[in-house]
Amino acid sequence: MAALGPWLLVLPATMLLFLLLVLPVAGTLKESFDGASGGLLDNYQAFFADEFNRVVLIRSFKIAFMSTFVSLVAGFLGAYMIANASPNLKRVLLILSVFPLLTSVVVRSFSFMAILGRNGVVNTLFLKIGLIDQPLELLFTQGAVVAGLAYLFTPLMILSLVGVLENIDDDLYAAAGSLGASPVGVFFQVTLPLAVPGMIVGSILVFTGSLATFVTPVLLGGEQQMTLSTLLYRKAMISFDWAAANTIAAIMMAITITCVIAMGALANRIAAGRKMR
Repeated sequence: MAALGPWLLVLPATMLLFLLLVLPVAGTLKESFDGASGGLLDNYQAFFADEFNRVVLIRSFKIAFMSTFVSLVAGFLGAYMIANASPNLKRVLLILSVFPLLTSVVVRSFSFMAILGRNGVVNTLFLKIGLIDQPLELLFTQGAVVAGLAYLFTPLMILSLVGVLENIDDDLYAAAGSLGASPVGVFFQVTLPLAVPGMIVGSILVFTGSLATFVTPVLLGGEQQMTLSTLLYRKAMISFDWAAANTIAAIMMAITITCVIAMGALANRIAAGRKMR
């Protein structure tokens, strides 16, 4: 009986996760394989046979990749600055970097609408300094969606990288400098390779989040920049095509799982390569 004690303690939480997570996901997968004619892959064949669906899928990948790249660059710069700041300034910068996470996604997306709108901050500034004669169409573009998603997820990238950069031993920098490496060489030969695990974790969070988020693409992209998440909502809540909605949800889950497995394998390969050295 004593051996069963730990299992009994975790049983309630396990059952709760099973009911709230495993069963709904399993039901979604099951419905996606229930084709109208009885074929297991009928819904998937119908999805990929539609050119509009393929365009949305490619666009979703493109937006997620661009958002990840922008977040990686901005997050690395922010994390590097925080990691090398004094203790007091580091606390302040960390609070400022995670502060956007305390704000609603809707509020943050509406703030970008105010910035990128025809009468927004960007157009007003450009008109005043004479760069343009009429307002630019900045909203409902891929750039607007990428900017909104990058702003949304860059704090996660910063948090993923700060701990990694802080744990790099200062002696490595001193050793690289004593061997004649320039500051740029130290960055590319020491800092960047050692930051790869944090970059991988942050990239997984940003990519999967950008692929699955709904509010930002709707508000900043609209119908012109429809993504998989907005297409899923359209199929489920407007067209009431639950078979197509379940299929899109299953495809998104498959993409997410594949991304996590691939990036995890990359991280393990990099770690194994370092051990061999």
